[in-house]
Amino acid sequence: MILTGIVLGTLAAAYLAFALLQVFRLGLSLHQALLYVPLKLAYRIDDGQIRLARRADAPVVYVVTHQSRLDPALMLALLPGDTLHILDERAARAAWLEPWRELARTIAFNAEHVFVSRRLVRVLKRKGRIAVYMPETVEPEVRAFRLYRAVARIALQGDARVVPIFIDGARRLPFSLIDEANAPRRLLPRLRIGAAEPLTVAELVSRAGAATPTASGAAFDRVAEVRSRVPYAGLTLFQAVQAASRRFGADRPIVEDVISGTLSYRQLLMAARIFAGRFARITAPGEPVGVLLPNSNGFALTLLALMSAGRVAAMVNYTAGPANVTSAVRTAPIRTIVSSRAFVEKAGLDDIVEAAKAGGGRFVWIEDLRDGISSFDRLVAALFWRNSVGAQHAGAPALIMFTSGSEGTPKAVVLSHRNLIANAMQVESRLAIGPRDFVMNVLPVFHAFGLLGGLILPLLTGVRTLLYPSPLHYKQIPQTAAKRRPTILFATDTFLAAYANAADDGDFSSLRFAVAGAEPLRASTRRTWAERFDTQLLEGFGLTEAAPVVALNTATHNREGSVGRLLPGMRMRLEPVEGVAEGGRLWIAGPNVMMGYMSADRPGQLQGLPDEWHDTGDIVSVDREGFLAIRGRAKRFAKIAGEMVSLGAIEMLAHTAWPEDRHAVVAVPDKRRGERIVLVTTADNAEPAELRRHGKQAGIAELALPQDIVQVDEIPIHGTGKTDYAATRRLALDRLGLANAA
Repeated sequence: MILTGIVLGTLAAAYLAFALLQVFRLGLSLHQALLYVPLKLAYRIDDGQIRLARRADAPVVYVVTHQSRLDPALMLALLPGDTLHILDERAARAAWLEPWRELARTIAFNAEHVFVSRRLVRVLKRKGRIAVYMPETVEPEVRAFRLYRAVARIALQGDARVVPIFIDGARRLPFSLIDEANAPRRLLPRLRIGAAEPLTVAELVSRAGAATPTASGAAFDRVAEVRSRVPYAGLTLFQAVQAASRRFGADRPIVEDVISGTLSYRQLLMAARIFAGRFARITAPGEPVGVLLPNSNGFALTLLALMSAGRVAAMVNYTAGPANVTSAVRTAPIRTIVSSRAFVEKAGLDDIVEAAKAGGGRFVWIEDLRDGISSFDRLVAALFWRNSVGAQHAGAPALIMFTSGSEGTPKAVVLSHRNLIANAMQVESRLAIGPRDFVMNVLPVFHAFGLLGGLILPLLTGVRTLLYPSPLHYKQIPQTAAKRRPTILFATDTFLAAYANAADDGDFSSLRFAVAGAEPLRASTRRTWAERFDTQLLEGFGLTEAAPVVALNTATHNREGSVGRLLPGMRMRLEPVEGVAEGGRLWIAGPNVMMGYMSADRPGQLQGLPDEWHDTGDIVSVDREGFLAIRGRAKRFAKIAGEMVSLGAIEMLAHTAWPEDRHAVVAVPDKRRGERIVLVTTADNAEPAELRRHGKQAGIAELALPQDIVQVDEIPIHGTGKTDYAATRRLALDRLGLANAA
């Protein structure tokens, strides 16, 4: 009995001491700390950011993303004791929650009803605090979004600050409120609490810059921003994939291709461990290593292996032409390139290999690396597959990618691990995706859109992805989709239109949605996919320098003719452009914006942004709800007789006149007016009179219409599906006999 008493006394003293530590650390009351300790120990809670919430000056509204039945207990134990918690009816009645409900005042409400009330406003006006628990959905429909309107209105009327709170890991608890198919359960998942600095609704609205969302939109964006910041914070991409394997299960199938089958997280990371050891022996820490591989499992494991080894993966665009490849290899500079003999032979890339060698690159063949694997290598990988080979730094460069060069020579863009993870999580906070989904990625992974949407995002969200080798297989891709039944597709307008032309009506019936980017989405393409496949196309906008997504439409926040709203955590500003009445030149800032460029005149030297802002070179307008519309590229404006004319707007006019064909508009020299506009089109029946008729209906001055129409069989495109305007302009100059005048 004495021994038992000593043991119990010691445990009680330790319990009390740990509770007192929480009082000192977080400023809790002793009562709160005593009830928080068991939760803290069971779930190893990372709670450092809760201090942001506790320190917020009243009046304040805490907006808690409600993911599990444990959330109210945690918040009752952690938020200041004078907070009024607005609980759902189930939490307000739950007997097990009674000890925590005694820590603060609570009231019940029915989430089906908007809960703006004078009582809550009075609480805030008396320098009070309230905590509201919002549905977890990332794409709230009208009914759910009313709650954000209500919260914004309460905060405005009470002149209160808003503090969003997100509990990462809560969705995986056994008593999660999320569908288990999208949130695999774990008995004791580790929890991390994220919070943001307190800001008033007016400050949230102005903070977005030119995006100027509504009050409810600003509140929603702030909640999404915290949601995107917490998972994988402070990790490299390799470490984040390791963490994802724990979240979703090491044996979960995660990546596959059409030749070698499917790999689970464990198999992928084991293979990456083996290859990382090889790369560590033949390259130096932080060295850029070229990757010249198709969409395949081999690419995925090579990417992770380089990051495990602490190397920088440099994407070699094998469709860019020999001159651009030589330039890229010299600019990075890349001394070692990982590729496949079988791929080079099958794709006929001997000229690209020679061009890379001319730039100073030496090739390491993946077949040789695979043949050299020993039983000991496999044993070490099986034991240490979760461990990296090289040092890991989240702020270090992770990728070097090259811009598409649609208007000239490609530039080298340096992206950090933070940039890549931030953008993936920003997209995840906008799109309702999860482990029940299956991505079919046809876009090349050497392009930022294909890499982020088709590989990085799925790896971090537990979404199985099929890496299809070429987007140009217009007949095979619909057939593959009919057989494999993907739910999400990433593509460009060019490819989507081509797939629809080749597909049978049921081929894409499994898709929940497809995300279109890299070029404008035509109304005819959108209509075809809706009518034939019952598939919603979500248009977005991005650039390599933003890793790459900047704005995105979603299933419930979707405006045709726009590219969606700015991603959470991003800011924008517009600078006036001569001759442009609506909109301005877009500048962006955010956690996903690149570290900087490398240029051909200073190879290997990172030229960082002079401040946090990046000039996109795009002309955009923004409506009152924050939806962006792209008006054109600054470089794609022509000056005709002193008037600024958007080539992109004329291109869309041509799409209106001949919707079934492809069009590109370029400017060429003109001795009399400085420049003149040329329409390059695949439409056999394209006539100036028809274009003038459509221009008159659209209110476009005849001065802005093309003076020449050049008919072609195909519009030049890059491997990513984007129009190659440089090649198109050369074609137009040649056809018009102006090559010597350019």
